[in-house]
Amino acid sequence: MDDVKLLIAAEIPRLRRFALSLAGDPDAADDLVQDCLERAIRKRHLWRRYGSIRGWLYRILYNVFLNQASRRRKARLEVDFEEPGVTLSEPARQEQQMICDDIVQAMRALPGEQRAALALTALEGFSYDEAAGVLRVPIGTLRSRIARGRERLRELHVEPPARVALRRVK
Repeated sequence: MDDVKLLIAAEIPRLRRFALSLAGDPDAADDLVQDCLERAIRKRHLWRRYGSIRGWLYRILYNVFLNQASRRRKARLEVDFEEPGVTLSEPARQEQQMICDDIVQAMRALPGEQRAALALTALEGFSYDEAAGVLRVPIGTLRSRIARGRERLRELHVEPPARVALRRVK
């Protein structure tokens, strides 16, 4: 296995976390990561070996996410019927779990551009410059998306726990 494949493999957990924040569904996130990895391995010769492979992979994943928008819209229209007689378990009662669930629901309510900007900066720790590069937008646009996303989260009355706080990264 060549060095690029090893570098790509090391980023899989982070890619999955970012994909989950974008897609909101574990199965869709896995598909997104798989499509990203397939494309990255097939086009690994295009990576310029200066700079981080992480940013290059995140850009691929985000582009795949955007390209699959029509498929996601169609999938949302499908009705998922539960099997009769199957009872759902009770939701967790732990306060931390409930806070995390609130954050996940609020993030899902954000438009994709805001969700991606917040996920890259607040969750993945990218600087504004790095995140703007991944999303291929000017830094002012990124800052605008982050500000609007934070404001929307405040409107939804989400108080993130200290370790998942939506911090400013520059």
